This record gives sequence, C-alpha cells and structure tokens, in this order.
Amino acid sequence: MQTGKPRKTIVVVDGMGGGIGVQLVSKLRESLAGDIEIIALGSNAVAVERMIKAGAQRGAAGENAVIHSVRLGSLIIGPIGIIIGNSMMGEITRPMAEAILAAPGERILLPLQNEHLTLAGLDGLPLAKMIERAVELVKERIE
Repeated sequence: MQTGKPRKTIVVVDGMGGGIGVQLVSKLRESLAGDIEIIALGSNAVAVERMIKAGAQRGAAGENAVIHSVRLGSLIIGPIGIIIGNSMMGEITRPMAEAILAAPGERILLPLQNEHLTLAGLDGLPLAKMIERAVELVKERIE
C-alpha cells in the first residue's frame, strides 16, 4: 500500500546520440529526491541505452515505443525538436511529435536552435544553463 504523494513519472525524450537526454537524466537524478521514476524514450536504442546508464529506471526506443509510452509521464522533458516532425535529422517522425504534443503530461522543452529552426527573442543560453533551468522547473512541478 502506497502512502503520501503518488509517484511522479518523468519521461525524458531524445534522439540521435542521446547526449541531451543523458545530461537531463543525470541532473534530474542528482537533484530530485523522493519517489520519482524516470523513463527514457528515444528515437533509437543508443540514446535510450545511454539515458538508462545515466539513471533512468527503464526505457524504450523507436516510434511505437514513444507513441505508446509518452502518455506515462506527468512531465515530459527534452529538446524542442521532439515536438517537430522530421526533426533531429528525421529521427523524430510526425506521429512521434504528434503523440508527444497530445500526451496528457506537461512538456518542458529546451529551446535548442539549429540551422533549420530559429527561435526569435531567446537569449541563447548555454546548454548547461538550459538543463539547469529545466530541472528547476521539474522540481517546482513535483513539489
């Protein structure tokens, strides 16, 4: 029988080499105490494997896994490309992006820019600062 607050589930989504997801999982693990679960979802197995090594309890890779499992998170965190079909060199498919946008959890997105996406009005924080701010937002939502 569980007592107290219900367990929070944080879904971290990444692709390519999983480098951003690894940093997010690692910072979340070191910053959050309590009964939380981190699920790593990736567009490929390498990204998921690296996020699990960084501290995610479980994970899954591929389009169907993301579409199905993203609903499990009360918070969904990752780079902004996870909500843009065909981003990350095509690894994020349109159905994946749509599922992430339709999931019931709150999304916390890192505003990373690349040659095909410019976000006007952002200060261009270093990635480490974006990750710190994202983890702060997660902590606020959990408490």
